[in-house]
Amino acid sequence: MLTGRRLLLAVTGGVAAYKSAFLARRLVEGGAEVKVMLTESALEFVGPQTYAAITGSQPHVALFGEDMVSPHTELARWCELAVVAPATAATLGKLSAGISDNLVVSTLLATKAPVLIAPAMHTEMWEHPATRRNMETLRGYGYIVVGPETGALAGGDEGIGRMSEPEAILEAIETALTPSGPSLRVLVTAGGTREPVDPVRYLGNRSSGKMGHAVADEAARRGHMVTLVTTSALPTHPAVKVVAVETAEEMLQAVEGTPADVAVMAAAVADFRPTTSGAEKIPRSQGLESIPLSPTPDILASVVARQPRPVVVGFAAETGDVERAVEKAKRKDVDLLVYNDVTEPGSGFGTDTNRVVVIDAGGGTEQWPLMTKSEVAAKLLDRALGMRVSDRP
Repeated sequence: MLTGRRLLLAVTGGVAAYKSAFLARRLVEGGAEVKVMLTESALEFVGPQTYAAITGSQPHVALFGEDMVSPHTELARWCELAVVAPATAATLGKLSAGISDNLVVSTLLATKAPVLIAPAMHTEMWEHPATRRNMETLRGYGYIVVGPETGALAGGDEGIGRMSEPEAILEAIETALTPSGPSLRVLVTAGGTREPVDPVRYLGNRSSGKMGHAVADEAARRGHMVTLVTTSALPTHPAVKVVAVETAEEMLQAVEGTPADVAVMAAAVADFRPTTSGAEKIPRSQGLESIPLSPTPDILASVVARQPRPVVVGFAAETGDVERAVEKAKRKDVDLLVYNDVTEPGSGFGTDTNRVVVIDAGGGTEQWPLMTKSEVAAKLLDRALGMRVSDRP
């Protein structure tokens, strides 16, 4: 359930902060990737090194002075779920009013991921009309609320306001990460095909497969049934069914044998292959004046032609103006086309980031900022998985 999930744990300044260390441990044990944010008040109760030791990465504590250029937006885009435990009255009030004066609140206001809060405070603070109003506002925003519970409080008091135990919060996190909609069949292609000249040499390209693998992993994290047809040996989410191929013909056969509700065709398929391939290595001394070429099968067209047709996302790794990709989107009749200029810094083959333009079926374009390929995958799937055939123009 938690394997590979990206969870952001925000710890605010209450005595219940010690429980958040246990929660972080359980999340890591479940296979989640956990990043931690601490408010300045939280540092009065727990130390950052505790979370560094548990999660394997240093927690984030400030809007400024971080290695990140913009820590609140980067963390907001990175996470699949944000968890605030404990959530103090002060933090609830700031969130409700939109007062972004620290890293935690700024990040939560910037994220589009679900937010789960586990309130913790004295009974009188929990029952105050301002807190009740703030909670009503946050529930209206869609925040998931766990607790508080009745029990022993700081200073020897008894009453409601005790933070829920880590096990209860963990259960709520797992529920929040369970897909609420139907599980879809997602087909993804990735990597650059290799068309053999002889048993040693081939025609190909420099595609690493990172973008397609990021899409497959993200779809699997969301609980969908994912088949990844790839030429790359990159690691994948354990729920992804991997079909390894090398040539365009092999990729076509694998794709044709895979049913899909959504097809994300991220592979860089060679446009041509040698008309004949030598059974033995061609000696250098023999020389080659030319290599006759034949077109490879159009795998994208074969998916577009299916009946019933899945939602189809194509990719265009190009150089230069986006208009060429706009024309391709219309000609290929895809639902979405993802264009990137491989000559742009941070957007070429083998990088961990991408700057893309998403083109819809009508030729409309949406330029996305430079993001990690995992972030591009998440945003792209938000679009693709929500589409229906009836939505097409």
